[in-house]
Amino acid sequence: MLWIKSLHIIFMVTWFAGLFYLPRLFVYHAMSDDQPGIERFKVMERKLFYGIMTPGAVLTIVFGVWLWLSYGFSGGWLHAKLALVAVLIAYHFYCGKLLADFKHDRNRHGHVYYRWFNEIPVIILVAVVVLVVVKP
Repeated sequence: MLWIKSLHIIFMVTWFAGLFYLPRLFVYHAMSDDQPGIERFKVMERKLFYGIMTPGAVLTIVFGVWLWLSYGFSGGWLHAKLALVAVLIAYHFYCGKLLADFKHDRNRHGHVYYRWFNEIPVIILVAVVVLVVVKP
């Protein structure tokens, strides 16, 4: 089971790396005004979302469910963690929607929006780590 727990943590870190970096790319993309730069951001965002973030998310969830079924965890801390994971999944899908908007040159937000948007996974990460370690 320690291998499964290790894989869960590894893919969670991978997923969060993308969740931290993609909105940062959106900040710079929203500020970009030259066509070559805009096209470069589209490629970077697509590769990050589909090549790193989404596989990381899927594998994090797979190994997390495996752990849950194996250990049979329960309690309020787990319900809170699962609620935050659901928010994270929704955030991930919203990032995909924003990616599609940028792809089709339909971005409706400025760089300041994305700077604030970038803070959401930080708050969730802190909360999830505290819930898992402290189990309040």
